[in-house]
Amino acid sequence: MNKLEIACFNLRSALIAQVNGADRVELCANMNEGGTTPDFEIAKQARKELNIDLNVMIRPRGGDFAYTNAEFEQMKEEIIAFKKLNVDGFVFGILDKDGNVNKEQNSELVALADPVPCTFHRAFDVVNNVYQSLETVIECGFKTILTSGQELNVVEGIEVLAELVVKANGRITIMPGGGLRSTNIGLLKEKTNASFYHSSAIVELGETASGDEVKALKRKLECSL
Repeated sequence: MNKLEIACFNLRSALIAQVNGADRVELCANMNEGGTTPDFEIAKQARKELNIDLNVMIRPRGGDFAYTNAEFEQMKEEIIAFKKLNVDGFVFGILDKDGNVNKEQNSELVALADPVPCTFHRAFDVVNNVYQSLETVIECGFKTILTSGQELNVVEGIEVLAELVVKANGRITIMPGGGLRSTNIGLLKEKTNASFYHSSAIVELGETASGDEVKALKRKLECSL
């Protein structure tokens, strides 16, 4: 069965996602920065109120995805802290200064998160050599890649997304995300054959998900083509 993850930038969105049928919440902060590590107390409250899976973004700041030693240590401390909340997954991605997947640092964080599964986020959309990077991310131990197919949105990246699903061949979940809405999820489903989809479900100004949009996304996933 196809599943839906909603990116939530506040607790209200997480609750809206749950009540309207989402399968998982990705909790983060700072929408304008593309998502950063959420406030610990908000994550704690979300864990208390959500029955669906809760993934937490681990990203110390916006901007590029090559981090200083201090930022890397901060990411490790955040994973240790959030594991105590019994979250269901972590979302992060580290590149080196040349735009390659930083295998050493990512592998260290995946090991630290174990047994909690990890998603490599949209840092993947700016990596060099997308298909070789797919193999490196798998070798690091990630279970999912969140990507728009190295384009600004999932529609523009649909051909790369489809090819990633084929090349992944079940070894890792390719989760389309980035401009995904109820108006285009049917096309993504038809062309990529992905099993998990990611959307903020935000259709108006602000940072809060729309319950009607969550329901519409879910309905499109559940209907046959």
